[in-house]
Amino acid sequence: MVLSRRNFMKSAAVAVAAPMVVPGAVLGKDGKTLPSERLVMALIGCGGQGRGDMGGMMSFNEVQMVAVCDPVKDHREEARRQVNSRYNHNDCAAYDDFRPILDREDIDAILIGTPDHWHALITIAAAKKKKDVYCEKPETLTIAEGRAMAEAIKKYGIVFSGGSQRVIGDYGDLPRLLWGGAIGEIQEAFVDCGGPSGDCNLPAEPEPEGLNWEMWVGPSPWRPYHHDLVTGGFRNYRDYSGGGMTDWGAHRFGAALYATNHLYSGPVEVLPGEPGDEKRRIIYHFADGLKMYHANTGDNVYVGTEGSLRIGRNNTLVGRHHKPEKRVEIPGYKWFNPWENRNIFGDFVYCAKTRQKPFRNIEAAQRALIMCHLGNIVYWLGRGIKWDPDKEEILGDPEAARWLDRPKRAPWKIDI
Repeated sequence: MVLSRRNFMKSAAVAVAAPMVVPGAVLGKDGKTLPSERLVMALIGCGGQGRGDMGGMMSFNEVQMVAVCDPVKDHREEARRQVNSRYNHNDCAAYDDFRPILDREDIDAILIGTPDHWHALITIAAAKKKKDVYCEKPETLTIAEGRAMAEAIKKYGIVFSGGSQRVIGDYGDLPRLLWGGAIGEIQEAFVDCGGPSGDCNLPAEPEPEGLNWEMWVGPSPWRPYHHDLVTGGFRNYRDYSGGGMTDWGAHRFGAALYATNHLYSGPVEVLPGEPGDEKRRIIYHFADGLKMYHANTGDNVYVGTEGSLRIGRNNTLVGRHHKPEKRVEIPGYKWFNPWENRNIFGDFVYCAKTRQKPFRNIEAAQRALIMCHLGNIVYWLGRGIKWDPDKEEILGDPEAARWLDRPKRAPWKIDI
């Protein structure tokens, strides 16, 4: 049995009734984490990204992975082999339905690596079971889902981290330069990422053995199986994802909001750019005068009153700027020890154990994805929209407002 924070005290209470010799390893004398301090986790969604994230989590001694889940048999069996190899045992459980995992009292937290159309439902179901959540980006399929996730996370008091490691990982110390005045007052930010998703018209194919297709489709409109959908191709289709706009946009719009000190802000108007203008495909107007663009510039570019900066190849800074006059402290990842890797996985583990708010908390994730979803809506409709960033509402356009959410296929529904 794996001892978690949930069941360690129960086991200890029973054990105290009889004298026993406790191995030093159980007391943490071998340098390993005490069983009572381990974060017992499960992976739901075992594709390549999910398994990669799981490897990152298992690099921390504080984490014990005990179960994996995926409707695709090959995916979950590969994840199960990865876990068993990491711990040199054969104990990892494998499921094709996530609900039994949420019913397990020994599991403290889950890692969600599913396609986007499952993120909100599984996050909210986990929150109701008091399990902390690390959810891969794009954390939401719609704007309304993100708000429902935020309400559930607050209501049930769980720790949530989104999975956009590139906001800090790719952009390093750039926000410190910009916040410190390296290019003066920031006026424009150009954000490079892919475009919107569209309708799915893939032909039907025979379902392979070991596939739970009903569970893969889940809350999305029913359609027959096609192999592209279970091998990463789902991102092109609106029923499952927002396309490159939400995929890399989750990283790069998140980075732009962070670098411009608008991490918890949003635009008031979103407009289509002029035809042929690849630097200003979509224009986001902020109330304080900042303009942000969906652009084809190779990466994020920032223009201020005293120069410009961009990230070039190998994450090098390119552009004219002056040194900041003072060192500016900026929010970032939390960690246990200064010599450990300061990455997004460690940030989640630390916050799950200390009950602090992670860097990529639900509000930060929601704001970044709102930028992406609003851009998609403008692309799909071919016209501009006005936006209330406080109420998270599209103003004066009922047709556009219908894109704020999608109906769910029965029996699935958002229920906080």
